[in-house]
Amino acid sequence: MLLNANDSTAAEALRRRGAIHGHSPQHRQSTRTLPLKVGTRGSPLALWQTRHFLGLITKVCPLLREVKAFEECVIATSGDKVQDKRLADIGGKGLFAKEIHEALLDGRIDFAVHSMKDLETELPPGIVLACALQREDSRDAIVLGPSCPGAASEDPYACLPQGALIGTASIRRQSQLLHARPDLRVEIIRGNVQMRLAKVRAEGGPQASLLAIAGLKRMEMAHEAAVVLDAETMVPAACQGIVGVTVRADDVELRELLSAIEDRNAACVSAAERALLGSLDGSCRTPIGGHAQFRPDGSLQLTGLVARADGSFLLKRKLWGAPADAAAMGRELGESLRRDSPADIFG
Repeated sequence: MLLNANDSTAAEALRRRGAIHGHSPQHRQSTRTLPLKVGTRGSPLALWQTRHFLGLITKVCPLLREVKAFEECVIATSGDKVQDKRLADIGGKGLFAKEIHEALLDGRIDFAVHSMKDLETELPPGIVLACALQREDSRDAIVLGPSCPGAASEDPYACLPQGALIGTASIRRQSQLLHARPDLRVEIIRGNVQMRLAKVRAEGGPQASLLAIAGLKRMEMAHEAAVVLDAETMVPAACQGIVGVTVRADDVELRELLSAIEDRNAACVSAAERALLGSLDGSCRTPIGGHAQFRPDGSLQLTGLVARADGSFLLKRKLWGAPADAAAMGRELGESLRRDSPADIFG
């Protein structure tokens, strides 16, 4: 049976049968009983994203809600377990998806919801990105501790005192911040949104930090942002603010279902940004920014950035083209940045 989110007859058939047929990674036919299991990390933001996704899919096909077709499955990832080191030092950002994708491949879950910026550029064999949801605000924001003045200024970094200690585990943010303000100091700060805010407020903690405004908005904490940095001042991470859903490559039914809720604009900009990352072969040790957006004339603008972690080198370039060429634009811009950057950037 082909399950189509726009076809109530298919959903009714799903309810009557109580199961749908799919294929295991070994391509043997198997029977999946309801509910379909949705893998997710356990942070408040990850759970919000998963429930938002389920709200979209059941809105398109209400019968899926009536038959209680979905079940959340919280999976602890290696990236969540180690909080005192940079991701680059423990295996890279793929650690936020490793255990989830293992569960997907062995059939313990049926699909998985991710912050797309945490996904590896190359997904494991047998897993595909099935859909991208509408992008939230892609920008970064500064959150301030009690010792920072927070005064309004044309300079977005004026709120940070001379020599201030900034908490972040992102070398992309660190490199751009230190390039603009070499007087600042940086220490590692990781954890979910709530934990990072608590560390900034704590006595003896960092005086400020940087967070994605998308996460603050989704947690109804946008008021915590003292300054929202435009994408020119601080080039965002590739796919920041986009939620992505992965499935097994041979699961035609779920891929059909998810195609009904994909946001075409998000799919286009994420294709450009992920191709940029792939061309640069970026890891968590390489400060890379990537941000695509539509211009008023309908064309696509892609900004790419590479830097040294200490801010001593920073190269930023733009490319414009047709949305249909999004992936090709990403590869072209990535090759240009790689060609004109020092070799140690990618070491």
